[in-house]
Amino acid sequence: MIIVTTESVPGKKIVDLKGFVKGSTVQSKHIGKDLLAGLKTIVGGEIKEYSEMMQEARQKAIGRMVEDAKSKGANAIICVRLETSSVMTNASEIIAYGTAVTVD
Repeated sequence: MIIVTTESVPGKKIVDLKGFVKGSTVQSKHIGKDLLAGLKTIVGGEIKEYSEMMQEARQKAIGRMVEDAKSKGANAIICVRLETSSVMTNASEIIAYGTAVTVD
């Protein structure tokens, strides 16, 4: 599956538009990681536990978007975007979306 943030795939011709595709996941904080993150806020620096959690969430959302595109018969996704939002205290949604197409 080709995944790009642009409106086209360089060197490829879009031959069929399959439509909007998306994938999302809601990720909550882990109490153990939350305690470690709280300590990091005192001393400063990257909160690796949250960075890892968000990376996993992005991978899940993109994977689900790819499955949506495959189910429509696409071999590429253009105009891909990622967004995050808070859905409740200590939980965030990551959504990946784009346009599924078939390219030559």
